[in-house]
Amino acid sequence: MSGIVEQQATQFRHHFARVKQEIQKVIVGSEPVIDGVLICLIVGGHALLEGVPGLGKTRLVRTLAQATHLRFARIQFTPDLMPLDITGTYLLTESGSHREFRFQPGPIFAHVVLADEINRATPKTQSALLEAMQEHSVTVTGKRHSLEEPFCVLATQNPIEMEGTYPLPEAQQDRFLFKLLMPLPGPEELATILDRTTGATEISVDPVVDAPTLLQMRALAREVPIAPVVRDFAIRVTLGTHPDSPYAPPEVQQFVRLGSSPRGAQAMVLAAKVRALLSGRYHVAIDDIAAFAAPALRHRILRNFEGDAEAVDPDRIVEAVLRKALMETAPDPRSV
Repeated sequence: MSGIVEQQATQFRHHFARVKQEIQKVIVGSEPVIDGVLICLIVGGHALLEGVPGLGKTRLVRTLAQATHLRFARIQFTPDLMPLDITGTYLLTESGSHREFRFQPGPIFAHVVLADEINRATPKTQSALLEAMQEHSVTVTGKRHSLEEPFCVLATQNPIEMEGTYPLPEAQQDRFLFKLLMPLPGPEELATILDRTTGATEISVDPVVDAPTLLQMRALAREVPIAPVVRDFAIRVTLGTHPDSPYAPPEVQQFVRLGSSPRGAQAMVLAAKVRALLSGRYHVAIDDIAAFAAPALRHRILRNFEGDAEAVDPDRIVEAVLRKALMETAPDPRSV
């Protein structure tokens, strides 16, 4: 690694650690989730946060925007929310005798967009996010409007079985780089939460990086090389989620109807490059890919009837895929 690249990698780790430290002033525990949303923001992806109400999902996203000095917008999804409430619309404006239609941007025109309780809106409204998430632009009355980078949608979702929710379409779930599960706090974490939220001291979050810095971090992460054997491991894991693939373990053949799209492999590789930099390496290891297999694939696996009947955890399926892929991958000195 050259001196310039080494310096850039050191700055990368420093910026990541500072943002994470600011978030942890407010959010107690949930370190894998904090790492996940930060990685999504850096690589230009989106995250789906799932958990019961009251676990701090909304506050996590707001704090992330504060620590990164990014423009923040919150969309509260409800059954009566319409697509134009998200994208914006043209309004007739009048100045003297002159009248014209001007575009009024919706809340999607922000750097960090919190789609709060996304599964409480109807599928028609949920689909309004598809173009923005994939193309980083929206089209209103035939005219395309680009979104400013960095752009990241962080959607919160209550468990599907809760009353008044609409399951997200598979196509929209696939647009999320990660699906992150918010855990319930333990006794010590809950005690810390109570101390921070019921006392007289108000916690302040300082902006420690900005948009240009995040874009530089994104560019550096994408330059991290990946060896063919590590790339092939990501391919094996992705294809191993399909029941008709030779890489599929028995659990996939028994419980899965459809596996991950190529976006699953892209998510693992992009996140693995960030993890490599954070570990002080300028190459991707197999362990980096494996570390992000669950968040990258759990929402891209469709169970069959038997899998639904037995309520098979998608993470259990991912673990089986990883075991088989690790057993069949040839060792390489740069892959571990």
